[in-house]
Amino acid sequence: MKTITTILLSAVLGLGASVAQADVSLADNSKILGKWKVTAESLGLDKQKKALSVSWEFQNNGNLRTVGEDTLGRTSEMDINIKYSVENGVIKKQVSPGREKFEDCSVVELEGNHMILRCKGLYLFMNR
Repeated sequence: MKTITTILLSAVLGLGASVAQADVSLADNSKILGKWKVTAESLGLDKQKKALSVSWEFQNNGNLRTVGEDTLGRTSEMDINIKYSVENGVIKKQVSPGREKFEDCSVVELEGNHMILRCKGLYLFMNR
């Protein structure tokens, strides 16, 4: 009996933890449209954040305009457009311009002017 109670309690606690970590499911792009400043990236929510100076603009036509400092290139600024869509509650964005490879980015948190995305193991922290 004690074993059954322990298993049930563990299952309930595990379910509660997974609900707390549940991603935000997007019905469409209406909640993300517009310009967002990507302020930091991290390998985990509780890991050290690396500061960024990049802006993303989700446009209604399915383009995601990315503008940021280009530290590795010849120009001082990177300005690219890639495709994106919202499907099955997640953002599907093009990995790089001209390639038809897409990655899923799930919205971990979306409250007012603050959003956290998880893209391929990398967390992106954004503000409007």
